[in-house]
Amino acid sequence: MNARERMLGRLRAAAPAHVSSDELKRLDARIDLHYDSRRAARPAVERSTHALVESMQAALAASHAEVFRATERTWPALIAQRLVDANVKRVLLDTSRAEGAALQRALPLSIATHTYDQPIENWKAELFETIDAGFTVARSGIASTGTLIVAPDAGSPRTMSLVPPLHIALVYADSLHTDLHAAMRAEQWQAGMPTNLVLISGPSKTSDIQQTLAYGAHGPRELWVVIVEDRAGHTEDTHGDAA
Repeated sequence: MNARERMLGRLRAAAPAHVSSDELKRLDARIDLHYDSRRAARPAVERSTHALVESMQAALAASHAEVFRATERTWPALIAQRLVDANVKRVLLDTSRAEGAALQRALPLSIATHTYDQPIENWKAELFETIDAGFTVARSGIASTGTLIVAPDAGSPRTMSLVPPLHIALVYADSLHTDLHAAMRAEQWQAGMPTNLVLISGPSKTSDIQQTLAYGAHGPRELWVVIVEDRAGHTEDTHGDAA
């Protein structure tokens, strides 16, 4: 018996016997009670949208991401100017989404936009060698860990947040959750998971080589996150600085 067979044998031996649906329900209830109690013990002010935004921003900044806070009206111009300042020339985005179309309209002529409208085999070299940034819209976020929840689709596949050296993600403040448990329950993940649900908590980083921290080894080396605090866009923007 080789090492692989021994390891699998131990795992099979440790596997629990059949668990009934009632037992699973009781386990789910215990998990819910645990996390509900933890959240209820925190002051209400710490559970407000403003507090979640503050927590999200702090956690992302600690993970080497740049965070911008804006309104629905002001974020496209803010990001467009930041892209100009960063000398970005080509951006990959999904113009079928309102946010992608809004950013495209705000960009100057010096920045070209591309959509993911063909198989990767047809433009792999162009994608890997010429696209400077990819723009996606997060489904939601986890404030306690500064994590973006991204659900890729045909117009915004995982490649858009993985291949370009700069990933720009937009997340709405009213979609932020306190923790992973709250996100899973509010979004009813148990009702059906997508093929690929991506959790992003900062730019790509690794310390595999000589224990030296390096960014961009397995994905984008930069992450910009735009937190839209006013989905309706009716108030003046009082935030514009990066974290």
